[in-house]
Amino acid sequence: MDDALSEFGRRDWQTESDLELLRFAMIGLGWWTREEAIPATEQSDWCETTVVVSGDHDKAEDVAESAERAETAITYDEFHDGAATDEYDAVYIATPNAKHLEFAESAAEFGKAVLCEKPMEATPERARRMVGTCEDADVPLMVAYRMQTEPAVRRARELVQNGAIGDPVLVHGSMSQRLLEMIPNPDQWRLNPDLSGPGASVMDLGIYPLNTARFVLDAEPAEVSAFARSDDDAFDDVPDEVATFEIRFDDGTLSACSASQNAAQSSHLKVVGTEGEVSVEPAFFDRQNRKFALEVGGNRANVEYEQVDQMLEEFDYFVHQIRTDGEIHPDGRHGLTDIEAMHAVYESAETGSTVSLSDI
Repeated sequence: MDDALSEFGRRDWQTESDLELLRFAMIGLGWWTREEAIPATEQSDWCETTVVVSGDHDKAEDVAESAERAETAITYDEFHDGAATDEYDAVYIATPNAKHLEFAESAAEFGKAVLCEKPMEATPERARRMVGTCEDADVPLMVAYRMQTEPAVRRARELVQNGAIGDPVLVHGSMSQRLLEMIPNPDQWRLNPDLSGPGASVMDLGIYPLNTARFVLDAEPAEVSAFARSDDDAFDDVPDEVATFEIRFDDGTLSACSASQNAAQSSHLKVVGTEGEVSVEPAFFDRQNRKFALEVGGNRANVEYEQVDQMLEEFDYFVHQIRTDGEIHPDGRHGLTDIEAMHAVYESAETGSTVSLSDI
């Protein structure tokens, strides 16, 4: 236990520090790319943004001008046509979910490594195509689960795997926010099933407790059951203004998760074992300081640690694994499991029945 909590913020995945610079083309220039992803590459010693790609050429030009090293701005069509392929080594895809595949396919054609935002696509069928395309082209594919390089989550995983809380029994996870206060546009893509996938809250937020539980437990979802509802007019096109879902993992652990795009900002993750519990709260919002606690036998340790830039950790991990030929986790097959699980959640909520992942 002491080993897991010592040097809390250590990069346990890092084996080398002198790495060749990796140049990124940023595809999709929404606020997350502009305010989180590009600044992360500017902070990094291992990567930089050299190309920006948008559906609007003027927007791409504006973003290129504001970025430190991005000298080339191109449109989506120009990207697909092979423009500027000598100016980048990898792509970061942050378009609406249902647009991820087409950019991954072009990147694979050009032999470029792919870092794709989560969820990796809108449907299991399209996610499988992405995995197959990248594997056939022998290009690395990583899904951007920034929680998996967050020190608090990595330490939780170590503690659970080392038996510090006994055998894991229950996982509780939640994430909620007021989407329309953040982005006051009812016509936005997250509320459009043609772009987001089958829903809004589970696809965009529920994926956090789902995937983080998988990572911490090192287990896979086997069955799900769910409830969902939408009451507000803005959520008429999606079934999950608010949703709860239960997961039975293949190791027997049970998980209860919740998500809402129309509730106060809140997030947490707790793993309860036969001997104790480990928790991160708040857990999933990158601009909040994560708090970590371990309780065993009535003794509680609250760990103070230096907060990290989660996007910087994620980009540096990706570059490190590419440049050292290391195994990438989470890869495309890992991301595909989440898509299948979330579709099972929506099916369960619609039918009122438990859904096996083997049926998706």
